[in-house]
Amino acid sequence: MSAYCHSSSLPQGGAHTPPWLGLSVLLLGGFITIFDLFVVNVAIPSMQSDLSASLAQIGFVVAAYELAFGAMLITGGRLGDVFGRRRVFVWGMAAFTVASVLCGLAPSAEFLIASRVLQGLTAALLLPQVYASIRVHFDGPQARRAFGLLGMTLGLAAIAGQLLGGWLVYVNWLDWGWRTVFFINAPIGLLAIVTARCIPESHAPQRPGLDLLGVLLVSLGLALLLVPLLEGPAQDWPAWSVGALVAAFGLLALFHQQQERLRIRGGWPLVDMRLLAQPHFAVGAWLVLLIYSTSSSFFLCFALLMQSGLGLDPWLAGRVFAPASLGFVLASLFAPKGVARWGMQAIVVGAIVYAAAIAVLVVQVQLAGAALQALRLIPVLVVVGAAQGLIMTPLLNLVLGFVDKAQAGMASGVISTLQQIGAALGVAAVSMLFGAALGHTGAATQAEQYASAFVAGMRYNLVAAVLIVVLLLVLARVQRTAR
Repeated sequence: MSAYCHSSSLPQGGAHTPPWLGLSVLLLGGFITIFDLFVVNVAIPSMQSDLSASLAQIGFVVAAYELAFGAMLITGGRLGDVFGRRRVFVWGMAAFTVASVLCGLAPSAEFLIASRVLQGLTAALLLPQVYASIRVHFDGPQARRAFGLLGMTLGLAAIAGQLLGGWLVYVNWLDWGWRTVFFINAPIGLLAIVTARCIPESHAPQRPGLDLLGVLLVSLGLALLLVPLLEGPAQDWPAWSVGALVAAFGLLALFHQQQERLRIRGGWPLVDMRLLAQPHFAVGAWLVLLIYSTSSSFFLCFALLMQSGLGLDPWLAGRVFAPASLGFVLASLFAPKGVARWGMQAIVVGAIVYAAAIAVLVVQVQLAGAALQALRLIPVLVVVGAAQGLIMTPLLNLVLGFVDKAQAGMASGVISTLQQIGAALGVAAVSMLFGAALGHTGAATQAEQYASAFVAGMRYNLVAAVLIVVLLLVLARVQRTAR
């Protein structure tokens, strides 16, 4: 392996075999960052009991990672441009591994929250390097295949967070309980660090400086945006959450102006706002935001329905969802070939199937009500998983393919950030709908209450899925016009 890794580490722009072994290491980094977004959900009950944590503290254990992760992604992309994407990947993976061990050793809820913040910050170093390295080192059909594998990996990481996480908590290996979901990152991290030399090093063609004022504005603005989206619905949108949203939009507008002034002066902005003004990239960015908002919110609604509504344990609930994982994997393997043959039409068909499958699922749960049986949902769950694979897998290549390789780090940071904003937006939207429906179900049984709440929450997903279809049709039209 070392010989191959050496031969694939040629300077950017030279002739070399695409670094498929390096891609496997990058995928490992992508998997571990998304896995830790979702795995905590299944460990919440045992975590709360073991640490004597309040409900608010447990909420911050979940949100702290998302907040730090989302707020620093654009900066993480620029650091890779400046210092080298492989180098920053290794730094991030080493720090992420240490942070994961600290989470597993946490003696208190406060310590765990602080460790989760560190974990999120280090994940933000990792993920943009994955996108940018693939964009730089793969072209044409190979890029479609590489991004297809990345899309499949990220989707599987979200699914594994529930399925594997539920199993780890259930078996209680070495009596570690919930701590196992963090300790498992250590061997994965060490493996990625040791094999990272298989990733060819790359920088931006011109080494940009790091805009510290821009870092401060965008990080603070994104944090103030994500905090109320994640915490506001659970607290019935108190005044501070509305104020934080107003402040967030103000800071992000100021960031936009500051970045434009810096570019006009000939400096190196974190984000070249002309990128967001490109129709292809702008529509693609909205697509990324919407599809990831439906993915995160779907996992939340389904977990609540299965565990709180039907009383299934995390491991059993994960097994009910496992066939959907199979649908996702099979569709992900097919998606790049479908796009190569039919172009955008393949993704549009996937989006139409996705919207239809969500509609069927909503109707099925609504009609069953209190008599709902989890196993009867499996066929439509398989279709939902397959449709997600048909959209999410080729979408990353589609969007990042619109930008020059020189802008790979910048665009990767933007897309990674939109994934997290989308996830927070989806969770906020369904939490409001789910919570409102749960509070107005009268004397219905618990299963019926949660079935009604699931239907209410999934209305957001249905609307978003229809918008995804519309945006894909718009993007296809823009592409035809450009030709």
